[in-house]
Amino acid sequence: MNVNLNRAILLGAIQRVALMAFLVGSFLVVNMGASTAAESSPASMTKAEFESRVRDYLLANPEIILESLQALEARRMAEEQGEAAQMIASNADALLRNPDSPVSGNLAGDVTMVEFFDYNCPYCRSVAQTLDRVMESDGSIRMVFKEFPILGSNSIFAAKAALAANAQGRYAEFHLRLMSLKGHADEASVLAAASEMGLDLAKLKSDMNDPRVDAEIRRNETLARSLRINGTPGFVIGKEIIRGAADQDTIRTLVQRARDGR
Repeated sequence: MNVNLNRAILLGAIQRVALMAFLVGSFLVVNMGASTAAESSPASMTKAEFESRVRDYLLANPEIILESLQALEARRMAEEQGEAAQMIASNADALLRNPDSPVSGNLAGDVTMVEFFDYNCPYCRSVAQTLDRVMESDGSIRMVFKEFPILGSNSIFAAKAALAANAQGRYAEFHLRLMSLKGHADEASVLAAASEMGLDLAKLKSDMNDPRVDAEIRRNETLARSLRINGTPGFVIGKEIIRGAADQDTIRTLVQRARDGR
């Protein structure tokens, strides 16, 4: 959980506890032996008396704060999931059916997984093998690749080369090759990888200059902003958006949830 989210949760908890404190204080004054109606009013208590009673109650019942945090987190997650589902539905064609986006796996699969990535992103590289294992073990996943080069000119070159490799029917293989590079994905290492794979380098370089390649990258940038994916990797699985790396269990869970229509 990131720092901003922790702060948001803590602020929400404080707000809830403040409201709860007033209600608890009112309850305690009414029910703990005040002798007159005036004395039973929270307004008749000093600030120190009120705070002391609330503090004593919360110390005796600390689970209330945990329950408040859990309720806040559950509500936040529900709101985020609803918002994500709406954003995905609004961008469904661009996400799932853009003919210029490379696709692998089972083209008729019952679940589509979309990834936004950069070949120089270490987190993208670390998750690439995980995704490959998930797809190997689950033959019903359709994978859509969204080139999202945000780490400079070398990343843009790698993205264009990968899209050009798609014209030779070698995208998925080349994608994994670039994700497994030991060093930086720059012009030299990308072209070396293409040559080692036996790609037609003259055609590759020519296809990299195809206007559709630039257009695809620009569309992906616009789409990522629409989904509030500001870094890499980013995933769309079913009705959910993952902004950041995910482990194998999380991916499998989201795939199954999408498969179940949730």
